[in-house]
Formats: sequence, structure tokens, C-alpha cells
Amino acid sequence: MISKLILKNLYPYPFVFYMKITLNIFLIFLIPVINTIARSDSSTVFVMEIRAEIDPRMSRYVDLALSKAKDVKADFIVVDMNTFGGTVDDADKIRTALLNYPKPVLVFINKNAASAGALIAIACDSIYMQPGSNIGAATVVSGNDGMPVPEKYQSYMRSMMRSTAEVNKRDPKIAEAFVDPDVQLDSTIKKPGKVLTFTTAEALKYNFCDGEVNSIEEVLKKNNLDGLEIVKYEPSTTEKIISFILNPAVSGILILIMIGGIWFELQHPGIGFALVAAIIAALLYFTPYYLNGLAQNWEIMLFVIGVILIGVEIFLIPGFGVTGILGIVLIFASLILSMLNNYWFNFDFVRERDLISSMSIVLFTFVLTIILVVAGASKMLNSKRFKKIALAGQHINPVKNEVQNVSLLHKTGVTHTVLRPSGKVEIEGEIYDAMTNGEYIEPGQTVFVVEEFNSSLKVKRA
Repeated sequence: MISKLILKNLYPYPFVFYMKITLNIFLIFLIPVINTIARSDSSTVFVMEIRAEIDPRMSRYVDLALSKAKDVKADFIVVDMNTFGGTVDDADKIRTALLNYPKPVLVFINKNAASAGALIAIACDSIYMQPGSNIGAATVVSGNDGMPVPEKYQSYMRSMMRSTAEVNKRDPKIAEAFVDPDVQLDSTIKKPGKVLTFTTAEALKYNFCDGEVNSIEEVLKKNNLDGLEIVKYEPSTTEKIISFILNPAVSGILILIMIGGIWFELQHPGIGFALVAAIIAALLYFTPYYLNGLAQNWEIMLFVIGVILIGVEIFLIPGFGVTGILGIVLIFASLILSMLNNYWFNFDFVRERDLISSMSIVLFTFVLTIILVVAGASKMLNSKRFKKIALAGQHINPVKNEVQNVSLLHKTGVTHTVLRPSGKVEIEGEIYDAMTNGEYIEPGQTVFVVEEFNSSLKVKRA
């Protein structure tokens, strides 16, 4: 009886004890399985880079990358960042896109998240920094001299920094101190009158960083994401072609084709392929800048209006005056402005070197076009292949008839087409290529030959 009572009282305790042990062992092996099952439907980590200036091109890159991330159904985004910043507007576009992205966004700061880069980093759900990295120094400065811009820009930036920090549960006053040197903080955090910049250790200390890591792999490990499929964003072939066209050298070649094509078509109406080449070059030139947010509609319209004004000057108004000069100015302005991140001639955020670079490309190409036109136009226009394409069916004599050995020097003729300054003249019933010394002469005017070359004549009004 006593033994049965003892067993009855003790039996539950060993049973509970063994059950607890069994459950703990079960959970130890079950938790990884549960995690694996939980991650099976979201097995992709999407990695994109912000490793250049924050400008319209970077804004477009981020939009394309996030769109691709949605296509592959990635549940985690990792931003590999190393930037010294850029324009406020484009940083705001990227910030908004990251805040609105429905899945967790982690940023790995690989050395620098300065200025606009700091705003973008704060917009991410988690911030990880490499040892020796920095975040902050977000005062808005001019692109020309690096000096702070007017207060309205600073106020806007402070507001964005505060609101972004609040969304992700970070201290908004510290975020504001990244912009404004007058923000008051504990002297151990920031010296009075200085813009705040955190090192990795300081960012960790004041909760502006979630961990110190050396690589993206460590970021994933800290978030229990190691072992998942990693998809790194690679621009499409179309985007690579667009980037290639944005190369200054390629842009210069396209400008050369545009200007040269327009010149040939205006000088020799009806050639056709010169105009087609100019149109194709213009499309290839403006489209990449437009897609990247640099070329605006009004800048492209300046180019179209410029071409129209030059056409009006040549075809409707004798000589070459204000209309033609204005057309050239508008074309130059359009080509230059399309390369720059300006807003209706506001160059506050355009770096001086970018302005000089774009002006140099356009001016150099224009000069090169003139040289090529002067050196090669006459030869090309009188080549057999060109005449088969452009002048099929029209009888054109050479300047010197080798059979009769006739010289046309000092002879008088009549302009067969308009000379602006080149065109065609009729002498003794035959048609010849001719040009003036810059003079504009209407058809049907009397001229005489002042000089002759192997393939053309130089004439002046009689």
C-alpha cells in the first residue's frame, strides 16, 4: 500500500521532467526546420549598388532595380552603398522609393554615406557599416563652389532627414544635425557649430547603425538570411546601350552627325540620307538623356526650334542674319543643357566641371564638323558613289573637260540653284558644282568664275 502511494505521488514528476527534456530536444531540431519552411516562399535576397553620384541616372537605376526586385519576388533588398551624395531632388526620389518598398530594405555602407547618401541610408530599415565608414555631412551645397545654398534648401533637407528618421525609429534630432550645424546636441555627440558626421563606432553607439560588418555576407548572416539565393541587379542590354551612348565621346560623335547632316541637307536639299542620319543621331543623343531625367521636354524643343529657325533663314530670308544666329544659339543651348542636371536654367546643383565638360564637347564637335565639312565636303559631293545616291539622273559636268581641255576661269554663268554658299551654276549650257566665298546668291543670278579646282568652282556675283 505504501509503495503504491509513493509511486502514485512521484510518477507525475518524472513524467513531466522527461517530457520537458524531450520537448526541448525536439525544439532544438525543429526551429531550423521551421525557419527553413518560413523562408521557403521568400528565398531571394536582391542586391543593388549605389556607388556613384546621386543624380537622375542613379534615380533611374534605383527605379529599375526595385522593379526588377518585384519581378523576382525578392523579400529582402540589400543596398551596397558608397557615395559622397548628389542632388536633393534625386535623393528624395530614391528615399521615397525605398520607404514605400513593401519588403525589408537593408543598407551596407561600404566606406561612405555622405550628404544625399545619408538621407538614402536612413530611409532603409536597417543600417550596417563597414569599419572605417562614415555617415552624415548632409548640408546642401552648391555644385559650383561647394558653399551652402540658401536656407530654403537647407530647411527642406532638414525636414526630410527628420521625417525619414522618425519613420525608422531613429533620433530625428541627430538626423537633423547631419544637415544643420546649429542643432543643439550633447557635446559628447556633436561640437557646437559643426555639422554632424558619425563613424561606424559612433553610429553604433547612438543607434544609427544596426551592426558593424565587413561584407554583405555578414549582413545576411546577422539577419539569418545566409544560405538564401542572392540576385545581384545587372542592367539590361538596353540600359547598357544607353550608358554607352551617354559616354562623352559617343555623344560628341552623335552631335557631329547631327550638325553635319543638317548642314548637308540644307546645302543640298533632296539628298535625303543626310537628313535621315541627322534625325537618327538626334534620337540616339536625346533619348538616353531624357530617360535619365537630364534632358527635359523644353530643352529638346529648343533644338527643334533652332533647326526650324536656321531653315527659315536659309530658305526664306536672303543672307544670314539674326534668325540664323538665334537658331544656332538655340541648338547649342539645347545640346549643352541636355547633358546637365539643371532646372529651368537653375545651375545651383550643377558642378562647374560638368558645365565645362558639356560646353567643351559641343564646341569641340562643332569646330571638328566645320573642319571635316571644309576638308571633305567637296570631295564627297563629287564622288561617283555619292552622285549615284544623291544626283541620280542629273547630268553634271566636271569643271575641266579632259577631252576639250577647257578652262572656265573668268567665264560668266547663271546660278542654277541657290548658293548658300555652295550649289550649282550653269555655264555655256552645262551645270557645275560651285561655291561662293560665304556670299548668299539666289537662283537665276549672273556670276563669274574667280577660281577653279579639280571638282568645283568658286564664283562671285557679277
